[in-house]
Amino acid sequence: MTQRTPKVTVRRNRTLALVSALVKGVVAAGLGLGSLTVLVMVVWISSPYPDSGPGGALRAAAGVWLLAHGAGLVRPDTLSGVPVPVGMVPLLLAMGPVWLAHRAARDAAEPQEELDEGARDGSAGPSRAGAFCAVTAGYLLVVAGAAAYARGGPLYADPDTLAFPVALVVAGAAAAGVWTAAGRPFGPAPSWSPLAVQEAVARTLFRRRAEAAFRSAAAGLTVLLGGGALLVAVALGRNAGATQDAFLGLAGDWSGRIAVLLLAAALVPNAALWGAAYGLGPGFSLGTGATATPLGLDGTPALPRFPLLAAVPDQGPGALPNWAALAVPVAAALAVAWFAVRRAAPADAPRARAWSPRETVLVTLLAALACGAGTALLTAVAGGPIGSGALSAFGPVWWLTGPAALVWTAVIGVPAALLMRLWRLRTPGWAWRRDVPEADGLPVAEADADEGEEEEGEGDGAGRSRRWWAPWRGRRAAGEDGEAGPGGPASPAASSVPSPGPAPEAASGFEPYDFLPTDPWHEKGGPWHGKENREARWASLKQGSGGLMADFPAERTADRAGRTDRPDRADPVPERRAADPDGPAATP
Repeated sequence: MTQRTPKVTVRRNRTLALVSALVKGVVAAGLGLGSLTVLVMVVWISSPYPDSGPGGALRAAAGVWLLAHGAGLVRPDTLSGVPVPVGMVPLLLAMGPVWLAHRAARDAAEPQEELDEGARDGSAGPSRAGAFCAVTAGYLLVVAGAAAYARGGPLYADPDTLAFPVALVVAGAAAAGVWTAAGRPFGPAPSWSPLAVQEAVARTLFRRRAEAAFRSAAAGLTVLLGGGALLVAVALGRNAGATQDAFLGLAGDWSGRIAVLLLAAALVPNAALWGAAYGLGPGFSLGTGATATPLGLDGTPALPRFPLLAAVPDQGPGALPNWAALAVPVAAALAVAWFAVRRAAPADAPRARAWSPRETVLVTLLAALACGAGTALLTAVAGGPIGSGALSAFGPVWWLTGPAALVWTAVIGVPAALLMRLWRLRTPGWAWRRDVPEADGLPVAEADADEGEEEEGEGDGAGRSRRWWAPWRGRRAAGEDGEAGPGGPASPAASSVPSPGPAPEAASGFEPYDFLPTDPWHEKGGPWHGKENREARWASLKQGSGGLMADFPAERTADRAGRTDRPDRADPVPERRAADPDGPAATP
């Protein structure tokens, strides 16, 4: 009477799994809030002249944690008595909460390790949608509690920014975690999307082209960030004295300097994005009345005293070093073209497997569009207000930086991709490209299927194609495999670059055949029955038997031949042997 049915057990276990996912979201948010609170309390304890008590420090830690999610903060205690907004998010500080939410959702949505035992026990994990909703809800519960606790502190969150972008950031991180647990599938498209989009996503060819485009966009965006960081580092090195003065002037004790150093380190990704925006052309705003671009610094900047702001160029028109920053978007465009061409025309694949020029252009344009969208998104969160009045606009303008990145990568990337494609598909025989035989009759579908199975990475050995920056690698691999001397050429069989020559059909004396010869292998007088071959076969059998067999019975064979010549040992069937003179002879 009290035994539960299997359906009730499965429903109960699924509810427990949802509760576990909710708890994981709460724990993830608690870990991020707790670690940041410990850091703030350490700085507060080490400060010789704290502005408030421990309650104010805890409320400030809650406000800074909400700022890491994109929430806008308000500072009520000012000299003028007017609350001022603080909306610039330290991107390095935001990586921790985003990673924790992503990991919690991934762990909640991962399939169970032992499916057989789970099915036998009646357990069932939550669905992907259930794991996403549970983790997001648990995380947002802690966000709401932290926002309520921060009210009345030195930094409290603006309620309008809790829904957007805080909730959106948490939901995006959780969705990425569920997607990772599912294996990062690309498709299928949602049921509410147009039919043409669903059919396109369902095609394997479309998915591969889209994957190549997004990888190229990620490479271009990485080059932009790296180039921007390099520009900031060079500018700080040129203005090392101003940087040191700003660092030492903000705090006189070591605890304050550590706090300034930590804040500067958290703003390093923001500075890299500012440098990328400067190299792209639109530059960044230094208040409502000043803009810094490679052409010069216009207006009067409202610069607070901070070490990273010492990298801002001086007022006046830009010089040649300022114009050199334009090399950053050029490098990003070339990176996009290179990564697109690596998939469009692989170095180790025949020409029949290469993409057409139209496909190469479309993939490069899609990568440029994705690179522009990513740049606009990142620059939108890299800036923000740091005060009121002139400081209400500070940082890159995303709706100018994103289109600039799109134009740079499209205008330079598309022609560069076409030229690289022609270079990689040029006539074989150069040192760094392997001469792969053409497959004229290779179907397109089969070529696309083989394309997805081949790996992009190149390893050492005979299967590695030569590169223009290291043409000796192929010769070294050939020397190891073909035992060629250091000064001698490698054998054609072991070389990774076979020498071009005529086809086997064009060689003189070549006669293809379909069947083996019909001559009997057991013909008398042939090499099979020779004494040397028989002794070799006997020695091989003796070696395989471990020494159990005797030596080659030469005396026994001679004695057998002598006894055969005797009249009483005549062949009992001479007629049969006469009728079949080509029959098999006696073998040992």
